[in-house]
Amino acid sequence: MRKITAGLFISLDGVVGEPADWHFPYFNDEMGIAVSSQMETADTMLFGRKTYDSFAGAWPEREAAGGEDAGFAKALGDARKIVVSRQNLQFSWRNSEQLKGDLVEAVTALKNEPGAGDIALSGSVSIVRKLLAVGLLDQLSLLVHPIAVRNGLRLFDEGEWSIPLRLESSQAFSTGVLHLVYAPDESTSAGSYDDAKAHLSQTESS
Repeated sequence: MRKITAGLFISLDGVVGEPADWHFPYFNDEMGIAVSSQMETADTMLFGRKTYDSFAGAWPEREAAGGEDAGFAKALGDARKIVVSRQNLQFSWRNSEQLKGDLVEAVTALKNEPGAGDIALSGSVSIVRKLLAVGLLDQLSLLVHPIAVRNGLRLFDEGEWSIPLRLESSQAFSTGVLHLVYAPDESTSAGSYDDAKAHLSQTESS
C-alpha cells in the first residue's frame, strides 16, 4: 500500500493559512532540504484547487527559466498531479488531472495502486484535515515557525473526536523552526489526574 504524506508550514499558534505572508524570513537551506526530502519520495501530488493554482502559477515558469530551483520545478512538473475540486478544471501544467468521485474512495484507491512512490500533499489544508479524520494520512510533517501569527486558518478545526498522533522525529533549525514529523497513533492512551499526581510525587521525592 502506498504512503500518503503531508507537509505544512505552521506558526506557533497553529496558523497554516497564507504562509507566504510570514514564513519566508525563516526559509534557509535546512528547510529547503526538509521540503525537498518529502517531495523526493513521491511520484504523485495531491492538491486542493487553491494550492494547485498557486503551484501552477509559479513552478512551470521557474522550470523554463532554468534558475537554481529549476531541478525542483522539473520534478514537480514530472510528478502526477491530482487536483480535488468541485469545479470542472482545465490544465496547462503537464501531468495534471482532476480527482474523480468521492475523495475518500478515490484516495483509498490511490493508496492501493501498485508502485513504491509516495503520494504527497503540500498545503491543501482541507484535504489534510479530511484524510487525518478518516485515517488515510500516514505522515504529517510540520515546520513549526517561531511566530504567533494570531489570525488566519488553523490546521485543526473543531470536531467531535480527537486525533492521537505519535512523534516520529524532531529537528531544530538554526532559525528556530522545528521540523516535527508525526504519524497516526492507533494505541489509545489512558491517564488521569491521579496518574499525573503520582509522577509529581516521584519528582518531589527524588
